[in-house]
Amino acid sequence: MREKKVLAVIGCGRIASSAHFPAFAQMDNVRIKYACDLLIEKAEKMKETYPMIENVITDYKIALEDPEVDAVFVLTPNYAHYTITMDSLRAGKHVFCEKPITINYALSKEMAEEANKQGKLLTIGVCNRYNKSVEMLEELNRQGRFGNIYHVYCSFRSFRSIPGLGGDFTTKSQSGGGVLIDWGVHFLDLILYILGGAKLKNLTCDAYSEMAKDMKAYKYTDMWAEDTSDVENGTNDVDDFITGYIRTDKASISFNGAWAQNINQNEMFIDFLGDKCGARLTYGGKFELYDGATLETIAPEYDIPQQHHMEDIAFVESLYTGEKTRSHIDNILESAKLLDALYQSAEIKKEISFE
Repeated sequence: MREKKVLAVIGCGRIASSAHFPAFAQMDNVRIKYACDLLIEKAEKMKETYPMIENVITDYKIALEDPEVDAVFVLTPNYAHYTITMDSLRAGKHVFCEKPITINYALSKEMAEEANKQGKLLTIGVCNRYNKSVEMLEELNRQGRFGNIYHVYCSFRSFRSIPGLGGDFTTKSQSGGGVLIDWGVHFLDLILYILGGAKLKNLTCDAYSEMAKDMKAYKYTDMWAEDTSDVENGTNDVDDFITGYIRTDKASISFNGAWAQNINQNEMFIDFLGDKCGARLTYGGKFELYDGATLETIAPEYDIPQQHHMEDIAFVESLYTGEKTRSHIDNILESAKLLDALYQSAEIKKEISFE
């Protein structure tokens, strides 16, 4: 049996408790030597739930100074990704960093360069690349089932559900953006992946922050991360609606996204339009194929394993093999470049070209 890999987890919030620690609890090849959070009670609560955690700390540098630690999971708010990841790489640790890479493309490139300089693996938590439906669609495209995918449309829209209004989620300096960087990164990254590593040609985008201009008067049906909300003294300077058009070397892409809209429908899907076959993927769920030759609608039957579990398994396996996973930062930079350019286009109200 292979020696267990020793991990330190930095950040014990929602993504840690809902996704990664449940995955670690099912893995027999890891030791969780440290759980770290600035709020010690969060880390202690995590240890109560997962006794496999060996130590609880508030200073992540304690873990970085421990030669036994093989890799660090950075599960903090977006703004902290850069500093903690760079410190971890320079300390000789492999890193799994949750999405987005960081708050902008320039810093994301620096992280990639540092990982390669240090000879360490840096994987990004774009978990949809390990979603069974996404894996199947990517394989179908490689097999030529769609023929030529010429356009992709995606919608990630919800009715009045801005997260943590006034807190980190809606403060651009902390999050890097709103619905685009929070939800859109998942949709657009999995599209680029299914298309086979599409490269950007040009794009245009418009961003709006309309629904909570008066935060105290904002009414909502749902607010996840409500415990981080601060409508009295906080900030809301990010996008709650986003729309755009992207041209790549593979296909064109159009999208609409909304944390909040005055239409009481949740629309979370992606349409792949090919000249032989098309598909609609329900985000987080299954897909249907529409065959242009037979006019059949095909709904494959399959199980969908927990995607965070699958990505954590892949990352830990890469610690043994040294191989870059499909979500290694070198494979994700085009998505970071895309998000940055969309925000830039929205700010200057002009098309951005990469040609």
